[in-house]
Amino acid sequence: MVNFNGVLSTAEIVSISSANRAFKYGDGVFETIKVSNNKIIFLEDHYFRLMASMRMLRMKIPMKFTLEFLQEEILKTLQLEQPQNDIFRVRITVFRKDGGLYAPTSNEVDYLIEAKKVNVQEKEVYSIDLFKDFYNYSSLLSTVKTTNRMLNVLASVFADDNDLDTCILLNERKGVVEAANGNIFIIKGNLVKTPALSEGCIKGVTRKKIIEILEKHPEYTIEETAISPFEIQKADEVFITNAITGIQSVTNYRKKTFQKTITNKLKSSLRVKSITES
Repeated sequence: MVNFNGVLSTAEIVSISSANRAFKYGDGVFETIKVSNNKIIFLEDHYFRLMASMRMLRMKIPMKFTLEFLQEEILKTLQLEQPQNDIFRVRITVFRKDGGLYAPTSNEVDYLIEAKKVNVQEKEVYSIDLFKDFYNYSSLLSTVKTTNRMLNVLASVFADDNDLDTCILLNERKGVVEAANGNIFIIKGNLVKTPALSEGCIKGVTRKKIIEILEKHPEYTIEETAISPFEIQKADEVFITNAITGIQSVTNYRKKTFQKTITNKLKSSLRVKSITES
């Protein structure tokens, strides 16, 4: 089932026109949210990021778009899927209503909620490399999850063609931004680094939770900063975060093999946090 503006329908018959602005111009934003055992993981953080993204894109936020409303709409979409013992990937896409060319005729929005059952398992062997064909410009707009993800698509195609699990995106200064499928962290000793938002990375919800965990553990130092690809080669551990997998350990970067010691501890802390905050 999918939920289009509050109306449940099957994915095959939901009616979205050829004038849809997300389709024609990438004029939309989205959130990918994990639902586990009928609990929506980190909903509040996803909600506030969605609201901030809509404001940045000058969309008119409906009065009914409260946290409670979106929670009800997500659970309504899942009600026929019997989600009690399953994990679902829920995607909320918000896009400006049809009309106009580059300049829209209205800033009012439509929304679409989709839910798909997923089997979340971390891969034991996970290989990455750089994607250097195109760069991710380090602007504030790059931190927003818009429906224009062409760079991520091309990097993922490159990964498939080269037997990789994902690729690292670089900005115009050739600094590390993120992976094609999530934020990236590198560990050297007790120092944990992740690209700063000013580098152009997505303002990830799981990224935020990992930073919060690390800030409460004085044995680690967390830095949001610029990272060069050379630092990945020298790292002890590397991991990728996103809303569905949580933390995915990276095992291989070119000829380098990484450990998982601190990463495994962070996985346990994130699981606890997802239970207590959902």
